[in-house]
Amino acid sequence: APQKMTVQDAPRAFPTVDVPDHAHYTIGVVILIVGITGTLGNFLVFYAFCRSRSLQTPANILIINLAISDFLMSITQSPVFFTNSLYKHWIFGEKG
Repeated sequence: APQKMTVQDAPRAFPTVDVPDHAHYTIGVVILIVGITGTLGNFLVFYAFCRSRSLQTPANILIINLAISDFLMSITQSPVFFTNSLYKHWIFGEKG
């Protein structure tokens, strides 16, 4: 059976840098703010599009597509990045 390779087997493959704690927390707070703003802002764009008949034009469908994609990115990636910044390392295990 093939042997599983780990990061310790290839130390130069994944270089690490010592980052001060305050940098992790600062980035975490910034990502939290960006995530909340992105979630609320894109939800409001989608809500306005659905409520206003005059906004439902073929050109605006592209805008809504982008807003929905950005909304999904905000709600799925910001919490993960924020949580990892607070713990200062990847916390979701090898499968994650």
